Order: sequence, then structure tokens, then C-alpha cells
Amino acid sequence: MSRIDDLKGLDLVVYSATWCPDCRRLEAWLAQQGVVHAKVDIETVPGAAEKLEAETGKRAIPFVLVEGGRWVRGYHKELPQRFDGDLFMEELLAARQ
Repeated sequence: MSRIDDLKGLDLVVYSATWCPDCRRLEAWLAQQGVVHAKVDIETVPGAAEKLEAETGKRAIPFVLVEGGRWVRGYHKELPQRFDGDLFMEELLAARQ
């Protein structure tokens, strides 16, 4: 069983926008891994950007809402490549608890 299997059945909602390169990077990784998730475009869904900022304290995207309660960033600005799948998996798995 892979670690990706640990995400099966989790309610994951990605808050993103079409113009965001980090969002496209995260979407590509999720698609490649076959991770089922919903998407909220903060540019088109009324109140989505405000909800994200109010609950995370950040104006950055992408962010993933896990099980409707905990937020996980979908980017790693501290890394040159801006995203690490293994680190993201660790953060998602920690948020489900």
C-alpha cells in the first residue's frame, strides 16, 4: 500500500486560481497521483478568498482544506522548486488527525 492510499476517502478541497503557477504545480501532482479532491477558484466563488484569509491568516494559494477543518499549504516557498510531494503528503496526513 502506498502513502497515497492513506488519502483515499479524505475530503480534500483545493483553494486556488487559474493564474497561479503554484496551483498548477499542485494540480499536476494531485492528478499524477490520482488524488480525488474538489476545487474552489477564489476568483469565481463568492467569499472563497475571504474564507481562506480569515481561516489561515494568509492571502497565498494554493491551500487545501482537509476534512473541512484543517488547512495545509499546497506550496513550499522555502524550497527552490516550490513544492515537494513527500513533504506535502506528510502535512496532509498530519492534518487528518
